[in-house]
Amino acid sequence: MTIPIKGLFYPFIKYIFAALYYTTLMENKQALQILEKQLKALAQKKMTVTALIDDLKKLREISLELSNPVVTKSLRLAYEHLEANNDFLIGIPVDEPVDENQETDNDQNTSAIESLQYYLSLFTDLNKKNNILDLKEYNNAFLAF
Repeated sequence: MTIPIKGLFYPFIKYIFAALYYTTLMENKQALQILEKQLKALAQKKMTVTALIDDLKKLREISLELSNPVVTKSLRLAYEHLEANNDFLIGIPVDEPVDENQETDNDQNTSAIESLQYYLSLFTDLNKKNNILDLKEYNNAFLAF
């Protein structure tokens, strides 16, 4: 008797993808809905600062359950930055080391919307080491601003 590979393989793959989906994202449906809503609003250029601040505060409350101080601090610094400036004035972190002769500004011709989209997208996969490193860079930029 042969067992069809499809019969064993499909449920296994389905389980693996489901597990990856739920573990790589922020692990909370409400948090994911908030992130998706804000990313969609940014893409459509329909974002309001007050709504974003409220949503970042909600995300911060949710993030306390994750026991990840980098994430919790980053969300707090982000909404405090938005409250103080009524805009997102932090550029996307630079990947390569900066030469002494180059400008140290990290905005690299990116708009506030692009940087904010990138910032919010970092929260969708907190298992990636680079996402946490970039959140730390954003934290440093918030503090230095």
